[in-house]
Amino acid sequence: MMWYRETPFVLGDDKHAHLQVRGLSAGYGAFLVLRDLRLDIKPGLTVILGPNGAGKTTLLKALMGLIPRRGMVLLDGDDLSEKTHEIVRSGMALVAEGRQLFPQMTVMENLELGGWLVSRADRALRLEQVLGDFPKLRERAQQLAGTMSGGEQQMVAVARAMMSAPRLLMLDEPSLGLAPRMVDELLAMVRRIADGGTTVLMVEQNVKKALAVADRGYVLERGTLVASGPAKLLQRSNVIREAYLGANAADTTSAADAVHRRKATIG
Repeated sequence: MMWYRETPFVLGDDKHAHLQVRGLSAGYGAFLVLRDLRLDIKPGLTVILGPNGAGKTTLLKALMGLIPRRGMVLLDGDDLSEKTHEIVRSGMALVAEGRQLFPQMTVMENLELGGWLVSRADRALRLEQVLGDFPKLRERAQQLAGTMSGGEQQMVAVARAMMSAPRLLMLDEPSLGLAPRMVDELLAMVRRIADGGTTVLMVEQNVKKALAVADRGYVLERGTLVASGPAKLLQRSNVIREAYLGANAADTTSAADAVHRRKATIG
């Protein structure tokens, strides 16, 4: 039995949120990690790639109001608040790296926390919906989250985020530490969430598998954008190898440029 049902997800939002980022800079104290980023997170599944230390997690934290940021961030044309609780109310949710569940609480209790901003009646309705979207969690409802495997905990973390019925779902390294089979199931589930209408922004180290399910991608290196484009085009370019391995790369701003340069080199 799969962790999620193959029919479209009930929870989430079908309004296809659009997040625009202009001149975003963020960091920790005086240390600036991100510099003047420009991103368009369109409906569908967008993946953020880059080596360790590139600023991927910092980007998600800045968008979620967990660290200060400078620049303009618009959600469907409206200014996005810098306060986390207001960002959640606007329709954004984050599945943080490491899952961040409460291990001494049951699966049911962890899920209920995901709907803390809505009324008790709405929370009960959403809980029933999320158990329909993730039927295997119904069987584990009274199990302590801390006794589950890493893959099982990740499914709970995603389901908890979906309790807020987000317009835009962000995930930070969701496949980290998971068995290959669970990675495939998790990424297929994320793809289905995006297909259901929830815009998805995912940071992922498994480049090949991430690009296989994504619509488009961005590549970060040392806090700056070095490439962007359709996922299929990024798969064919050498810009990702250059970013991860530190090869001598030109300042590439699109996957198309990288592919063109590679063809010229081969020719």
